[in-house]
Amino acid sequence: MRAVIAEDSVLLRIGLVKVVQTAGFEVVAETDDAEGLLAAVEEHRPDIAVVDVRMPPGFTDEGVRAALLIRRQWPDTAVLLLSQYVEERYAADLLTSHTSGIGYLLKQRVADVEEFIDALRRVAGGGTALDPQVVAQLLVRRHSDPLDRLTSRERDVLELMAGGRSNAGIAGALVISESAVAKHINSIFGKLDLPVAEADHRRVLAVLRFLGVGRGAP
Repeated sequence: MRAVIAEDSVLLRIGLVKVVQTAGFEVVAETDDAEGLLAAVEEHRPDIAVVDVRMPPGFTDEGVRAALLIRRQWPDTAVLLLSQYVEERYAADLLTSHTSGIGYLLKQRVADVEEFIDALRRVAGGGTALDPQVVAQLLVRRHSDPLDRLTSRERDVLELMAGGRSNAGIAGALVISESAVAKHINSIFGKLDLPVAEADHRRVLAVLRFLGVGRGAP
């Protein structure tokens, strides 16, 4: 069986290649963005694509949108999505569109090689594999303050946003890369239920939520 891997983190991509090969798959292509993923699937028609949810250039939902397109255009290619954290909206989008050949796991599961390989083979064979944390959050919809969903680092980023810092300024203050800041901000938008349609204003709305004066504030 053949696989394509799409992951923008070089180190994780190298690890994924080795694990997927250990599972007996031939890795026919690897890429770091959604455009490259789609081109690779069209060319190689793999049995499965292992895809990061968020990839360049926007680090939002590029992987999810590519996965949905792959399942529509090349239904024989299964898709296993990997995410840094649970994103209910993306999981729901996938599950309402497809009930076979689809998987959604947290990246931390890759460290458990046997568990990951089992999920990989199951999805490639037409089954499904959902991370236990994804299942738990889909079954139990929380009605608490959306700000409670944020990690401590995401709260730090949002606090600096509220202080008027640019992405570069946030990166400098937290001693992280600007791409990491972009990922945190897009995660904040998702967890605060600020859809892409409001892209021009989401930064302002996120800050208003943080200050308790925006839409949906407690």
